[in-house]
Amino acid sequence: MKWSSILAFGAVVVALAIVGVWGYGFFVAPESIESIEAKWARAGHSDFTSRAFTRWDEDEPPVVPPVCARCHSLTGYLDYLGADGTPAGQVDRVAGIGTVISCAACHNPAAQELRQVTFPSGIEVMENTRAANCMQCHQGRAATPSVERAIAGLDADAISEDLSFINVHYAVAAATLLGGDAEGGYQYAGKSYVGRFEHVADYETCSDCHDPHSTAINPDTCSPCHLNVVDQADLRDIRQSAVDYDGDGDTNKPIAAEIATFHDALYAAIQDYAADVLGQPIVYGYGTFPYFFHDTNADGIADADETNFGNRYTAWSPRLLQAAYNYQFVMKDPGAYAHNAPYALQLLYDSLEDLNQAVPVTALERFTRP
Repeated sequence: MKWSSILAFGAVVVALAIVGVWGYGFFVAPESIESIEAKWARAGHSDFTSRAFTRWDEDEPPVVPPVCARCHSLTGYLDYLGADGTPAGQVDRVAGIGTVISCAACHNPAAQELRQVTFPSGIEVMENTRAANCMQCHQGRAATPSVERAIAGLDADAISEDLSFINVHYAVAAATLLGGDAEGGYQYAGKSYVGRFEHVADYETCSDCHDPHSTAINPDTCSPCHLNVVDQADLRDIRQSAVDYDGDGDTNKPIAAEIATFHDALYAAIQDYAADVLGQPIVYGYGTFPYFFHDTNADGIADADETNFGNRYTAWSPRLLQAAYNYQFVMKDPGAYAHNAPYALQLLYDSLEDLNQAVPVTALERFTRP
């Protein structure tokens, strides 16, 4: 498809939006172009200074490689859709720097017709909503099979030079939402995992909860059912289940807090396992690639002189890699409590249970698996 066609379609979309007859699958009240632009300007998709869009600026040549271009450039996503006249489902060339995810990414015929989403696990999902576009980039870049291939044939508790940390990537909301239907987390053999999180009618897809232009959530849409939600700050206070998953006797605290307790326990178990079983202490450096580093002074803290690529953790065993992958998976979806809390809790619990085969994990005595 030629750029002129894409621009023409965009003009039609804008015209229809003005008279209020176009929406994400339903009729909407008129919204001014100024309002839409203001929303988009506040969203991460528009941030020209973000590392998500500037990571390649200093490369030589300064281009976004095909493996990254689908989600980190406008032209790359249009290439993936086939909206530029190339075959759909792949990125055929490098993309130029200097673009963000702007209007033309979603407002073109190919994006409107997109329904199939292939996750890193190889599982294909039919998504009959506009969320199919969101899911292309919020699915991560690794999954259960990625870890399985890496550890195949290796002793569970033996350090292997062939292993390195597998990073699921970032903002993996779609993988969390689909749960076991996409296998985005590391799913242990013999365990069952919940599938797609079924919320309530009209609030089941990305744009049902997130404004498609600002990506923000309007608390007013949550408060009719979640009575404690009044503003944005309250979103993390939601809870539906009466099960005391972390066994502290409090069934009123937010489900996000239950996930955090499991998550903290997993980090402690990872550190115990690395130090006591492998003899190589480990620390996690939040926001610093590749995230796991050698704890050279064995103080359990990620010191500034430890969180550098040269000190990246290299003493991986299969058991440690599995647990670290799930720790990172939950870390990289801060909205897991809303997207699919049972799936996050299952991944964390199973990682703890597996580590418990090699090092005592006392938290398991009080934890409950969903």
